[in-house]
Amino acid sequence: MPDGHGERFAALASPTIVPIGDAAILITLDPPVDPARSAWAQAVAAALESARRGTPALGRPVPALASVLVPFDPLGIDLAAATDVARAAATAVGAVWPAAVGPAASDPDGRPPIEIPVRYGGPDGPDLDEVAALHGVRPADVIELHASARYHVLFIGFAPGFGYLGGLPAALATPRRASPRERVPAGSVGIAGEQTAVYPLAMPGGWQLIGRTEAVLFDPTHTDPALLRPGAEVRFVPVTSR
Repeated sequence: MPDGHGERFAALASPTIVPIGDAAILITLDPPVDPARSAWAQAVAAALESARRGTPALGRPVPALASVLVPFDPLGIDLAAATDVARAAATAVGAVWPAAVGPAASDPDGRPPIEIPVRYGGPDGPDLDEVAALHGVRPADVIELHASARYHVLFIGFAPGFGYLGGLPAALATPRRASPRERVPAGSVGIAGEQTAVYPLAMPGGWQLIGRTEAVLFDPTHTDPALLRPGAEVRFVPVTSR
């Protein structure tokens, strides 16, 4: 293993486990946040989901960018026992890391990338020109960079079906807007910091909007209501305006 990687994966295998109130535990992975830590959190959550079959007092684990929240029923299991289960799950994942669950490089389910058609700029991407000016490039360069990258869904949060996508080219890392919009149209594609995302619903938001898609990101009538799932690979495909 190349120099430095051993220390990196050792840090991933040594999370902090602390109580959150009297009915939850938080497993926190060391910074920085990156796709490897996101994949590790997903693996720990999967191990805990399996552990629930033998420990029904555990609630469904909730993975985030670099942490896993583990709710539990304090009437069915005490804090010490719940912590032991959480630590055992983290240890089990650490024992096989990175060979079995390593950094996210492909969809864990082996599915092809999710392709999202995007109309960039104009009324669909009102911040495209500003993002380009901020980085000293043409709007066409922003589009090319954004659409040429391969992204992975780090986790789902903020709103139903809202996937935080890692893999944004460093040249496009852009701060959020100073003043959030009161309403961002559903399907808007935005950039905030080192991530990109698609708004699944119309809602307030402060991401820099560079395009919009007609793809439905969240449909509660479907068996799988969210188009995106943690670990999935995503590609954006530029399309012409309507």
